[in-house]
Amino acid sequence: MRGVLGKIFRKIYAVNSKIRIFVAQFQTDCIVADLSVIVSDIELKLRNLLDEKSRLAKENKRLTEENEALQHENVALRQSAGELKDKINKSTIVNALDNEEELEEGRKLIKDLVREIDRCVSILNSKE
Repeated sequence: MRGVLGKIFRKIYAVNSKIRIFVAQFQTDCIVADLSVIVSDIELKLRNLLDEKSRLAKENKRLTEENEALQHENVALRQSAGELKDKINKSTIVNALDNEEELEEGRKLIKDLVREIDRCVSILNSKE
């Protein structure tokens, strides 16, 4: 009977060893499969980030160009506004001589211009 029990125990031990090897291999396969899924997910996220970076770089370039164009337009409009203001001032001065009300308005305009010139001169003097 001891011999039979020994054989049974040996067979159980051999089957148990095979089960352990199978379980270990199964766990390794699962880990590799999980890692493969994780790596694929990382690759997808990386591709998405690179696409987003490219899109944002294009948008940044477009906005920079638009900003520069608007700045140039702003300078041109300010210059035009200044020229028109000068024309209005000259016209007001010329027309001010026509009647007393406009004469007062012309004097006020001239005083304002003199104040602005004085302010500009003081700014220039302060920078020296």
